[in-house]
Amino acid sequence: MPQITVDYSAPLDRRGFALALHPLVVKTVDTTLDTCKTRFREVEEVVVGGGATDDAIVHVEIALLPGRTDEVKARLSEAVLDLLPAYLKAGEGVRLSVEVRDLEASYRKV
Repeated sequence: MPQITVDYSAPLDRRGFALALHPLVVKTVDTTLDTCKTRFREVEEVVVGGGATDDAIVHVEIALLPGRTDEVKARLSEAVLDLLPAYLKAGEGVRLSVEVRDLEASYRKV
């Protein structure tokens, strides 16, 4: 647990971001560092709105075992949004988003 997925089209220091993100998650949702797992998926093409600009995106999804309050999830989302810009290699025009959600009841691990 936490299962973290980062979809990105903007240049991003992936390793640096993950290494900064994991302790932030641990502190915010009371988990352990060795349970944090982050995978990155590069998005080749992004169209935002009418497609008039060359937008880039970074979307972070954090899936947690159930039990965290909406307030804790919102606090984690805000903290991740605050952390992201330090690891972007691009300037303006990057659209950032974060979703913190519960894992499905079917989640299993070994």
